Amino acid sequence: MKNIEVKSVPAEYKKAVAKELQGTITEVSYSVQNYINQSRQLVTNQNINSQEVGRETVEGVSIIKKCNVYLPSGYNEDDKNTQYNVLYLLHGVGGNRYEWLDGSGNVDGNFVICNIFDNLIANGDINPLIIVFPDGRSAYDWTDDSFNSEGTNMLGFYYFDYELRYDLIPFIESKYNIYVDIKDKSSKGIAYNRMHRAIAGLSMGGMQSLNLIVGGYRCDSKVYTGTKGGWSNGLDKTVLAPGMEDLFTYVGAFSNAPTSSDGKVLGASIASCGHRLRLLYITCGDMDGIASQDGYAKAIDGIIEAVGDHLDNYYQILIEGGFHDFNVWNNGAYNFIRLSFGKSEGHLKQHVVKMTLHSY
Repeated sequence: MKNIEVKSVPAEYKKAVAKELQGTITEVSYSVQNYINQSRQLVTNQNINSQEVGRETVEGVSIIKKCNVYLPSGYNEDDKNTQYNVLYLLHGVGGNRYEWLDGSGNVDGNFVICNIFDNLIANGDINPLIIVFPDGRSAYDWTDDSFNSEGTNMLGFYYFDYELRYDLIPFIESKYNIYVDIKDKSSKGIAYNRMHRAIAGLSMGGMQSLNLIVGGYRCDSKVYTGTKGGWSNGLDKTVLAPGMEDLFTYVGAFSNAPTSSDGKVLGASIASCGHRLRLLYITCGDMDGIASQDGYAKAIDGIIEAVGDHLDNYYQILIEGGFHDFNVWNNGAYNFIRLSFGKSEGHLKQHVVKMTLHSY
């Protein structure tokens, strides 16, 4: 089989498929017991060391959060024999669970991002899959989408991994017909399950994919860290996140935010985690004044040298003329999911791809 080629999104893929082939979006609520509280502590129902967290851990009451879920055409909750891969798509700093939907625009009465996935499935590029659009602020005030470096809502971005591991993924895998079961802690079960989960994000969500999933630094307001380094936005790094490579083997970062850790840190985390990544896909537009130099360039610097042979496939895609917008992010989602769950097996051979894409 031939390799899967990174390319621009076909124009027809942005248009709606026939009604009977369209997936559906549903909003669901779930209980969260791992989040940042008003006192900037990590509320958790797990035995988590405060040194790992970089702050005090306490018990507390659960909060209710919401996420959006894309279910492919033909999904039948009663058909337990038909199972699906799952993709988690993370939003940006001012967004929420609707950003990927509303931000990508609407064509033919349907969200463009849904049209892209509907077409990928209808044309046989990928098998039908389930997509989860979470709210990435893991904090008691998770509905606050303002940019305030001192806010707990901002701090919640850097602790979303605990909610993801202990609350959201177990909920999704208990509710929907997915190949995986996070309750299976056997080495064989972990190896199997991680092949059926993928995660990617735009901007701040791209930072989360790198810092929280691959393993980089958490951040907090310099008002609370007492440090003078970091970024002009008032944030500085604190402690390393442990990473989540035991759950995910496909990771994507689209225009990752400036607080993303540098490539040497990320590569070292992959090399030391004990689980090989099958795919790391990092992309950005060369005209992106927010992420190209402070996020993307930093994250790719030295990553291949640091990672050694612990990464199967690395894609570093610079998009000519691309800005910090959904043209770049939809292209990232389109190519990332084809490489993750595409039907061609050619891309599974270990290789590094560094290229400039001249259209998107």
